[in-house]
Amino acid sequence: MRFDLDRLPTDPVLLQKMLREMAEVMELERAELGAAKQTVKAQGLTIEKLEHRLARLLRVQFGRSSEKMDIAQLRLMFEEVDAPEPANDDAPAASKAKPTRKAGTRAPIPAHIPRQTTQHLPEPCDCGGNETVICEDVTEVLDYVPACFRVLRHVRPRVACRSCETIRQAPAIDLPLPKVMASSALLAHLIVSRFVDHQPWHRQSVILRRQGVEIDRDVMGRWSRKLAWLMAPLGERLLSYILEAPKIHGDETPVTLLQGEDGSHTAYFWVYLRDCRSSGDMSPPAVAFRFTTGRGGKHPAAHLAGYRGYLQADGYAGYNALYHDPKTKAPRGVTEVGCWAHARRKFTDILEKNPSPVAAEAVVRISELFAIERDIKGAPPDERRRVRQQLARPKLAALRPWLETQMQGLSSDSTLAKACRYPLNRWAAMARYCDDGLLEISNNLVENALRGVALGRRNWMFVGSTKGGDASALFYSLAETCRLNGVEPEAWFTDVIERIGNHPINRIDELLPWNWQAAKAILNLEQAA
Repeated sequence: MRFDLDRLPTDPVLLQKMLREMAEVMELERAELGAAKQTVKAQGLTIEKLEHRLARLLRVQFGRSSEKMDIAQLRLMFEEVDAPEPANDDAPAASKAKPTRKAGTRAPIPAHIPRQTTQHLPEPCDCGGNETVICEDVTEVLDYVPACFRVLRHVRPRVACRSCETIRQAPAIDLPLPKVMASSALLAHLIVSRFVDHQPWHRQSVILRRQGVEIDRDVMGRWSRKLAWLMAPLGERLLSYILEAPKIHGDETPVTLLQGEDGSHTAYFWVYLRDCRSSGDMSPPAVAFRFTTGRGGKHPAAHLAGYRGYLQADGYAGYNALYHDPKTKAPRGVTEVGCWAHARRKFTDILEKNPSPVAAEAVVRISELFAIERDIKGAPPDERRRVRQQLARPKLAALRPWLETQMQGLSSDSTLAKACRYPLNRWAAMARYCDDGLLEISNNLVENALRGVALGRRNWMFVGSTKGGDASALFYSLAETCRLNGVEPEAWFTDVIERIGNHPINRIDELLPWNWQAAKAILNLEQAA
């Protein structure tokens, strides 16, 4: 509303009316301005969330998977922080010995590979004199012999005795799978190609067809499900062995499940890991996968029924029923342990999008905690606890009020506020690793065990049925346990598939990967005797 100051009315009543109208207009404009500011703020938060989500998706699709940060660059954001050297729990120790092979030189061909020697003699000397070899030069060239198929013909002649008129014949051979004309070596090769080398059934069928062998992908799937039924006791024994540990790691990952005419929906692989080697306990590591069609808390509760000990997992609410009774809040014997890698990841995701000094300082502070862990990896639990109490506890005591202070100036819906809230809301679980040297600072061990699934689902894309999901969970359990124990998976599967049908159930532990080699050596000695 505009007024001509030179022509204002002299009537006081009229002036008061004009002032009231002007005040009403200003109040309306103020309200509109406030509403516009709130809209802009909400839109800004929405844009920030979408940019953050887009940055995460781009990093997953095209970026690196490592969370290592350049601490020197972070120093430029805030010079007041005394940043340490780059620290990551997966980084190699600085004190590791330098490699013996000089950079740029050719690696020698492994000695265990068979050699075929071809001798190349020069032409005889023209003078016809006696010749002798004074030395020789050897050139080794790595060769490849393509895989080939063969047919094992088991011939059982019927023999008749002319004296007593009886007919005798050797009993039929035991096939790994009844009515399946495939040897244990072929079955093991298909399983390892699918669950270790991530080759889908369709791709394997195409590869075999090039060699003149027709095995349809549906046939491979049926064979794998029958084989999973045969080897199911090994999967159950793995989980029971894991639940005997005082500390286990847990996680889950989504996978697409086909439902026929109903389309597809998200199912989950749950993974539970036993690995205490970082704390000096050299008990064999093991991992067990389970497949479910949902993500509800009832699934881990069923998998870990009866377990008492530490469970290190992320902040997913589905695990809460394991820690406390939902109604009475009484503890249930499972103690939660937090993961600082998850907390750090939320800040590194922010740094992928914009150079936030707060997020950068949080990454450096958390990296200092990981640097302490790198120096005590493999030490006994008492030593790890002592070092953590001495070095990590003060840093945690300083980190908590710092995070609380940063929260005061942030919008509660901002990505940075959510990153700060993640460790604060579960602080007791996050700091619990300092009180027991058996525990780990992060859940990276179980995430490493999930890499096979993460790589595989990019190739096979989906799980065809719940039975197929259960079979996949079993084979991932066995293959990953072989990897953790340094056992060659195809040799293990070949031998175990051949023997498990007639193996006593009360001696199932002999077939576990860490017992397999010793048990096989004893069996060979018994057969030789």
